[in-house]
Amino acid sequence: MSASRRSGATDELGPEGSEPEREGPAGSDLLAALLDGMDAALCAFDADGVVTHWNREAERILGWTAEEAVGRAGFAGWAVRSADAEEVEARLMSAMDAPGRQVNEFALLTKDGRRVLVRTQSAAVRGPGREPAGVYCAFSEVHAQIDLERSIALSEALLEDAGWGVVLVDADLRPAVVNAYAARALGAGRTSVLGRPLGELLSQGVEELESALTHVLAEGAPPAPAEMWVTVRTPEGERRRCWRSGFVRLSSPLAEEPVPLGVGWLFQDVTGARQGEQEASLLRFRTQQLHRAARAAAECENPAEAVTVHLDFALAGFADHAVIDRVAEGGTDTDRVRLVRIAETPSGAPGPCRLDGRAGLPVLYADGHPALQCVERAGTVRAGAGSLKGDAAREWASARQWPQGTVHALCTVLRSRGRTLGAVTFLRTSHRTAFERADAMYAEDVAAHIATALDLAALLPEEG
Repeated sequence: MSASRRSGATDELGPEGSEPEREGPAGSDLLAALLDGMDAALCAFDADGVVTHWNREAERILGWTAEEAVGRAGFAGWAVRSADAEEVEARLMSAMDAPGRQVNEFALLTKDGRRVLVRTQSAAVRGPGREPAGVYCAFSEVHAQIDLERSIALSEALLEDAGWGVVLVDADLRPAVVNAYAARALGAGRTSVLGRPLGELLSQGVEELESALTHVLAEGAPPAPAEMWVTVRTPEGERRRCWRSGFVRLSSPLAEEPVPLGVGWLFQDVTGARQGEQEASLLRFRTQQLHRAARAAAECENPAEAVTVHLDFALAGFADHAVIDRVAEGGTDTDRVRLVRIAETPSGAPGPCRLDGRAGLPVLYADGHPALQCVERAGTVRAGAGSLKGDAAREWASARQWPQGTVHALCTVLRSRGRTLGAVTFLRTSHRTAFERADAMYAEDVAAHIATALDLAALLPEEG
């Protein structure tokens, strides 16, 4: 008999609240058949913790037969580790004094020594006088269930609480699931981005991102995360961001052959860190350029050459063109400041800055020209073509007597020993960004070196 060790045991440990069955082989055999036919593993203990019942599903899971299990005192020494035996027995037998069913999870040992994680439901068995007579226990393996629960919990945590963006992209490269972090990064709501092409969400960097997603769908995840610069379209305008991204290919676990479901895209915004690194690198480069320019200028016999040397070093990675205008003789005694061009970089082709030979004729700048404002204010003035394109942008540059293609300008005053000597103007074309505050600070440093060289060259008439 596989379910119990004797017929009397089945009569003693019936379900809670039931009357004991009539003793005899027929009743015990029926109970044994019922227990063996159930899908759940079942066992029972008397009030002393001795195993009284053990069905075939318990034998299948743990490997111990009913003959080997029934009659043992608890699980200690055979179905559970010695270190866990006391705790397991206490949790199981506590059901005798507790109302209803108790649910527990712990590891049992199979006959061949493997550990099996099971979930148990146990309840008290009552005797004829309603006194506790033992415990019955149903248990089953829970690896699959726990794995599923953990997967669901992980998915929910990633989609709700994660400190990085999680986007599930379908095979058409459109977002299917988006967590809160990713929605904020994309500048939209979690539902409004679903099903939309990435090109509607990003104005720049979308080609690189789609290429990465396509590669993952075809070849699998890349060996390391990648950093991508993108421009995000938001209701407040476009934002330039750097996202450190990782990708995983998603396949259906239910199909015999892998069926691609899309790509899991995880990313974190590292814009602040990367901008800080870029600014630090740029600052080091510019400091080195100023140092190199000072050393090269010190070797110039003619201080006028030092002016062009400083300008050539300053242009590297900073601007496309530059001009230097000095205050004309008597320019500070009239109502209107007049400026004379003394040096400029070639506008048609690359080359070194050269001294200008315009015979001291004033440059015909219109009123309100940034260079004139710079001298009048003894400060720095920025100007730009703004949204002008094509012919309108060319007319904007031509009206200010700057080379064709100029869209950004930064004018910095030249001062030495308390005197305003003129202005240096740095110019950028459309392939560069507008001048910023850090650029103005660098331009002021360059202007200080140029002003010193101008003073030494005596290119301005002496006062008095």
